[in-house]
Amino acid sequence: MVKTVNDGFKQRLAGGAILIVAAAILLPIFFDGAGYRERQLESAIPPPPVEPQLVVITPENQPLPDSSAPAAPAEPVTVAVMPQKVADEVAKQKPVIEERDDPPALDQQGVPVAWSLQLASFKDEDNAKGLRTRLLNAGYKVYIRKTGDLVRVFVGPDIQKTRLTELQSDIQKEFGLDGIIVRFTTR
Repeated sequence: MVKTVNDGFKQRLAGGAILIVAAAILLPIFFDGAGYRERQLESAIPPPPVEPQLVVITPENQPLPDSSAPAAPAEPVTVAVMPQKVADEVAKQKPVIEERDDPPALDQQGVPVAWSLQLASFKDEDNAKGLRTRLLNAGYKVYIRKTGDLVRVFVGPDIQKTRLTELQSDIQKEFGLDGIIVRFTTR
């Protein structure tokens, strides 16, 4: 079957007629406005809050007097001399300040050198917390550090090593723990 030019023309003409008929039928359906309905949604926005009434506060205190002028000099007051007996009692109450052999020092970065007393190392964190609680109840400054799988219990820190040696002997007597003094670090 051989197609001629008329067959192609006829097919185009038939296709155009179908498109015109389809447009004539479908366009009024889409563009008459009957298919469009505006959706009415209820608002979920709450009503605006009620503005509070402004309250005017009047100061109850009286303003301070003007102090730009210097005050008049007061009359001299005579002070009684402290009796010798009271002066002796005051002299007895002066605090005793001990000088230590190890004054506080700074390291190369200018950070104070501090020391801690390491008392114990535990694998079980509950044991470390139990010892910390016992030491806190006895009045010591205690902290714990977890490094790897070990939890260490420390007393301190203090910037004087001699104080920690005294604490070490007290803790040895009270708890039976013989710790070691180590350099305190924040890590």
